Amino acid sequence: MGLFNAILGTSSKMNPDEIMRKFGHMLIEGEILQYAYQSVRDFFVFTDKRLIVVDQQGFTGRKAEYLCIPYRSIAFYSIETAGTFEVDSELKIWIRGMDQPLVKEFRKDNDLKEVYQVLSRHVL
Repeated sequence: MGLFNAILGTSSKMNPDEIMRKFGHMLIEGEILQYAYQSVRDFFVFTDKRLIVVDQQGFTGRKAEYLCIPYRSIAFYSIETAGTFEVDSELKIWIRGMDQPLVKEFRKDNDLKEVYQVLSRHVL
């Protein structure tokens, strides 16, 4: 992840080895990691069974909240692509029982088609 993206707080795609190192211990038997994105301190992880949102908190970032969202709990979602002069795209996910959508920003050069495909495959 580049310094520019870290400053902006936008997300960038993580490589598969890094995903397994950081999140492999959270998987249940037979669960497969598919994609993960990292912003300054937070993570957005897609598996074949759920979405895991890791919110690192506090000054040191040692405290973290893990929000595990089964795909069946996602009511709907939207993707807003970046325009010509914008640096990021936005993903919004509405979760049943929550008033506000979960919102994550992605770098313009990330291909959100795969995120859309993962959500579509599991939610529809």
